[in-house]
Amino acid sequence: MTAAPPTDGVLVDRYGRVARDLRVSLTDKCNLRCTYCMPAEGLPWLAGPQLLTDDEIVRLVRLAVRHLGVTEVRFTGGEPLIRPGLVGIVAAVAALEPRPRISLTTNGLGLDRLAPALRAAGLDRVNVSLDTLDAARFARLTRRDRLADVLAGLAGAVAAGLSPVKINTVLMRGVNDDEAPALLRFALAHGYELRFIEQMPLDAQHGWDRSTMVTAAEILAALRTGFDLSPDPARRGAAPAETWLVDGGPALVGVIGSVTRPFCGDCDRTRLTADGQVRACLFATEESDLRGALRAGADDEELARRWRTAMWGKRAGHGIDDPAFLQPARPMSAIGG
Repeated sequence: MTAAPPTDGVLVDRYGRVARDLRVSLTDKCNLRCTYCMPAEGLPWLAGPQLLTDDEIVRLVRLAVRHLGVTEVRFTGGEPLIRPGLVGIVAAVAALEPRPRISLTTNGLGLDRLAPALRAAGLDRVNVSLDTLDAARFARLTRRDRLADVLAGLAGAVAAGLSPVKINTVLMRGVNDDEAPALLRFALAHGYELRFIEQMPLDAQHGWDRSTMVTAAEILAALRTGFDLSPDPARRGAAPAETWLVDGGPALVGVIGSVTRPFCGDCDRTRLTADGQVRACLFATEESDLRGALRAGADDEELARRWRTAMWGKRAGHGIDDPAFLQPARPMSAIGG
């Protein structure tokens, strides 16, 4: 490994990891106010001119796919379904050669209406956030009475042919940590793939406390009160979730233990924020500006050079267990999942 970033080829860091999975945040805005993510009044949103335009997003994704080795593109937010140009962006990315796999992470509001158009545009699959099956609890958690709309979104995604449909769940101690078995039964009954995610220090309020976090080990223990879990023999690769066969399979359940079971050594992700900043890690405290260079007239070669340099500086791990760890200034809603 050389001491300087490569001048051509894929997005590689100094530890030899290659970034092939691009997460693109389309907006920092959201139509829910989840208590573990942002305050009730919301946040100071990015101004319109700060956001990448649809054409700028497509250009940067095209660059990543054609010249930097990216093979998977996931659109995130905030809430990506509220981006007016979403369907057109998906269609443009689906038309690229080579064609990347295209997915979306959403809270599900409005997905039942948009799923057919997204599928026709080229979206392959979707992840929907759902932390509870109790309507009153959902309203307390999200500060919106919209559980029925999320459930409709899940069903609409299946009807549109998006597959697999995955559910992302965050368990919080004393809030919804009693629902793990029920959520898995729900997912199995409807053919969804469930993924539990450890709560991470990415809230806007900076109130995360590791001592109150429900750990991967606790999640698995709760699931085993109702199900037999055995390790998935399939190779995990760079996937963030450890997966288990449920009652012998073929159904699976996953746990993403970002805090207690970090997978940094196999990470293959690079992130582009809604305002055009490259982030080498979800927990990075530094960013590299592509929007400024793009708007100043930089050609693809220069943009690619900047992106490679940004990824070359990726740290070995997120460092949450380091006493010197600093939570990123941007919350998850402004970074993209």
